[in-house]
Amino acid sequence: MRFLNIQGNSFRNLNLEEPLNLNKKQVILIGANGQGKTNLLEALYFLCYGNSFRTSNLKELLSYFSKSLNLKATFLSDKDEKRQISISISNKKRQIKIDDKIIHDRKQLIYNIPCIVFSHDDIAFITGTPESRRKYFNQTMSMYDPIFFDDLRYYNKILKQRNALLKKGDYSLLDVYDYNLAKYGFLIMTARKKAVDEMNLLFPNLYKEVSNIDNVKLEYKSSWRNCESEEDIIENLKQNRERDIKFSVSNTGIHRDKFTINTEFGELSAIGSTGQQRLASLVLRATQCKYYKLKTEKEPILLVDDVLLELDHEKRDKFLYLFNDYSQAFFTFLPKEKYFNKIDLDNSIVYNVEKGVFK
Repeated sequence: MRFLNIQGNSFRNLNLEEPLNLNKKQVILIGANGQGKTNLLEALYFLCYGNSFRTSNLKELLSYFSKSLNLKATFLSDKDEKRQISISISNKKRQIKIDDKIIHDRKQLIYNIPCIVFSHDDIAFITGTPESRRKYFNQTMSMYDPIFFDDLRYYNKILKQRNALLKKGDYSLLDVYDYNLAKYGFLIMTARKKAVDEMNLLFPNLYKEVSNIDNVKLEYKSSWRNCESEEDIIENLKQNRERDIKFSVSNTGIHRDKFTINTEFGELSAIGSTGQQRLASLVLRATQCKYYKLKTEKEPILLVDDVLLELDHEKRDKFLYLFNDYSQAFFTFLPKEKYFNKIDLDNSIVYNVEKGVFK
């Protein structure tokens, strides 16, 4: 599975009027900051998932003075079939096509080209809000499990409707919404417990390989931690109903779950150095790669965006050694920055990037 080429117009500052050849296992992008390296990774991610890892505002993806954009790529599927994906934005509306067939549900897109991006913002998985860590686990589990993806969709839809009723002061249907919230919430809670147990067979060992620090593990703290069934959750919602009515919001549920990374001395977010926290965020992404392969027997595409600069050379070499479970990888480098001791030119293509032009 890999991208073969990409072509388009008006995506940020990229000059992709002619197809850009990507048909190597490693694609290396070298250039100063602001030249378009990250923009290309963003374009590839956009084709994989229909959204950006940098912004939720589609308008920001358009180049200056443009009102529309088009992107398309040819890729090799996991069945070694040549396929095409294209996305256009016009009048703030997005149209997605797979093999020239319009798709209306993003779910039909996201399971075609599994990709994982490593970016500076990943530090939020360690130091950010509980929502940031939930986002990581939701993303990790949705990559391999369409049922989890659907359950999460249904749960969020029900939660939004329940909160709307609470704000409106209409409590007549709360029993119905509690039943459905419990139904999908219990499925998600159970899946999260299982995923964290399985990821704890990977993450601690990967972190130790790079840092030589032992006894680090993931922990899941459910908002409904004492609930063992849907019935228990419904009872919990009833017990918290007065509080929900008072604050006009649902105060318990999987949208309040917490994930932590713990050491023997406490949570890494509180006691870890900046270097340890940065390293942990990288290892979380590496864990995501290996866990995806464990669950699907497929290898993802990696988008690695200048995230190793803060590591010393020893840790960088150890971390890069973990990168062996991918079908294709894109790396961004600053000029004269040496990530690899040796580049395998037979399996790599190197581009110098300047003002959105690739040479």
